[in-house]
Amino acid sequence: MTGDPSAARCGKQHVLRISLARVVRLLAAAAFAVVPLALAGVARADEGSTIFQQKCSACHTIGKGDLVGPDLKAVKTEDPNWLRQWISGPQKMIDSNDPKAVALANKYKAKGVMPTLGLAPADIDAVVSYITQQAGTPASGKGQTTTAPALPPGDAGAGRELFVGGARLKNGGPPCMSCHSISGIGALGGGTLGPDLTDAYNKYGGDAGLGAFLTGVPTPTMSAVWTRQPLTPQEIANLVAFIKEGAVAQRPLGALAELTVLGIIALVILVAIAAVYWRRRLLGVRKPLVQRANIAFNNRKVVRRL
Repeated sequence: MTGDPSAARCGKQHVLRISLARVVRLLAAAAFAVVPLALAGVARADEGSTIFQQKCSACHTIGKGDLVGPDLKAVKTEDPNWLRQWISGPQKMIDSNDPKAVALANKYKAKGVMPTLGLAPADIDAVVSYITQQAGTPASGKGQTTTAPALPPGDAGAGRELFVGGARLKNGGPPCMSCHSISGIGALGGGTLGPDLTDAYNKYGGDAGLGAFLTGVPTPTMSAVWTRQPLTPQEIANLVAFIKEGAVAQRPLGALAELTVLGIIALVILVAIAAVYWRRRLLGVRKPLVQRANIAFNNRKVVRRL
């Protein structure tokens, strides 16, 4: 006995509707699962963008070529876990003889080892997410680079005064000379807490790179001071102009001669102080000896008379 064709069609349509409903529910569930993850990834990348500008952009670009450190466009081929370890402690990875870390250190040794930025693990994840996202975008000629504002014309003389402390910084920061030295500031130079800045203009990539570095101050030591007492754009421009002069200047012979003379004077003073000290000390020892010798001599004379 043959069934009703219309009933069969209805049955098939009913089954199809049920199947479609299941597919829609599965797609909706997948969307609810995937969308939050995607949004979280976007949020991490946005947060990473801010951290990148504050901590990384003074030394790195993404797609605009090397600056102080390498262009990070090639990061898309790197293992994210390796990147996290590297950002967490570059020197530690070099000391462990990690092949990639050692290769980077050798390639950029003239510019120094990347400092440990002291980022929290969540911040490192955000930066890695942002860099890999940017590195994976098609080349457009608009790679991520430093975002320091254009600086006004700088005055090297004014920069020198700021460097040595002859002029006060507007926001009360310490003079550069308290931590750094550079050619052109006299025989005694400056401080030794930070590196010598004679070649800093070339090391950090000229006006744009050095200006961005002084704007962002990404190193932990400088950040502790300059985030609370930032340099003004004009102060940065003046310091960049002065440091640029230092890149082509050598310590003058007059300064070296001055240092030699000061060294000789200091030596003479030390010798004179030592002579006076030892003379007094010897006199203090000699006087009792002479007195005892005289007493003994007088006693012998008395004995002979008896």
